[in-house]
Amino acid sequence: MSVAAVRYQPRERAPPCRASASVGAMEPATHDETPATAAPGTPSRRLPGDVNGDGRVDIDDRRLPLIARIYGVLVLLSGIVTVPALVLIAVRGIVGVLSGHSVIDVLDLTFILTCVQVGVMLVSSSCMVVFGVFLLCNRRKNAARWAYAIIPLTIADGMLSLALVGVGWNLISPVIQLVILVTLSIVLDPGLLEERRLQYTLKRMDEHSEYEEAVAKGMLGRDPSGKGYIELEFFNIFWLFMIGCVFGLAVETVYHLVVWGEWQDRAGLLWGPFSPIYGCGAVVLTACLNRLWRSHPLLIFCASAVIGGAFEYFVSWFMEVAFGITAWDYTGQWLSIDGRTSGKYMVFWGFLGVVWIKLLLPRILWLINRIPWKVRYSLTAVAFVFMLVNAAMTLMAFDCWYGRVSGNEPDSPVTWFFAEHYDNDYMEHRFQTMSIDPSRSGRL
Repeated sequence: MSVAAVRYQPRERAPPCRASASVGAMEPATHDETPATAAPGTPSRRLPGDVNGDGRVDIDDRRLPLIARIYGVLVLLSGIVTVPALVLIAVRGIVGVLSGHSVIDVLDLTFILTCVQVGVMLVSSSCMVVFGVFLLCNRRKNAARWAYAIIPLTIADGMLSLALVGVGWNLISPVIQLVILVTLSIVLDPGLLEERRLQYTLKRMDEHSEYEEAVAKGMLGRDPSGKGYIELEFFNIFWLFMIGCVFGLAVETVYHLVVWGEWQDRAGLLWGPFSPIYGCGAVVLTACLNRLWRSHPLLIFCASAVIGGAFEYFVSWFMEVAFGITAWDYTGQWLSIDGRTSGKYMVFWGFLGVVWIKLLLPRILWLINRIPWKVRYSLTAVAFVFMLVNAAMTLMAFDCWYGRVSGNEPDSPVTWFFAEHYDNDYMEHRFQTMSIDPSRSGRL
């Protein structure tokens, strides 16, 4: 073929980009292509700053300080040594009791607190092993979450040590550990706290929307399914308990004053005008009779009489077996069952159930709903913590009272505290309806 026949063929030019073309199509490929988005057959490249090679740049790519890793080694070794030691101590103690070499009172306050402390230490030490591994592996997010979990365990361990040993060198270790954990929980992942705050804020916004919607429909606190009258959620149940404690105590006090002509302190807790048996009774009746609120009063009466009588029997049995306390004795009355309940008081429970479900519950729910939205959570949290501490202190005071009446000398700081501040005279004056007899209990 001649040279003249060979003509110059110009290269075809690519058409210009249209205005509608996407920005991503016009941009050249970057070098930060991750393995997930890279074209098939091309080698994956690590992102700049991706130290641990997990395909993303985050807080885990920041190297922990050397002192934090050293602390991780220490807590890891401490947990590895402590967990088997605690298990061995527990096993030896159980074997000693079963073989008869050790005689203990399983309901003794010091023994109970010791067992609780061993359990707390076992859980805390196990968590420390995991926490130490995450510190050594530079997993800051996971380590921060475990730090948050170990903080309450450390506080509980310190409080139990204070109760069993008192103020001394025993508190140095939990205090130092608490300071380190709080510091690490902030330093390890600063964004975790903000993330939780954001989640809490969003949750509160959703709950407020549901609250406003329920108010608009007139269904605030009501059972959304329509099968029961009241929604059995923590907020409603707790305030039913509180109102039942106060209202029941007032009714019983007035009844005793009218029938016997005597003013008597009939409270059931160390602090405040509360009788927990009526609070628990209100919760039990509400939970069991909630779906009977449309039923015939006779059916509610029969169900409430049986439920109330069984509940009263159980409470009397527990107080006598655990602490040798007799709070009431219905021996000789009509249909008396071991003196713990009787036909007379079962009838009272029956009428109380009808009045409670048909008349009082709607009005009490209206009263509960008067608590403003802004303080619903804070007020409930404060009241719950107070009642929890009040109940725990009351049970410990009962146990120490039982021990002193049994002739046992205080053997730990917590029993010394109750002997000084809540002695026998105080307990007899506070709980005037109760008498204690250790021989009636089921304890060794």
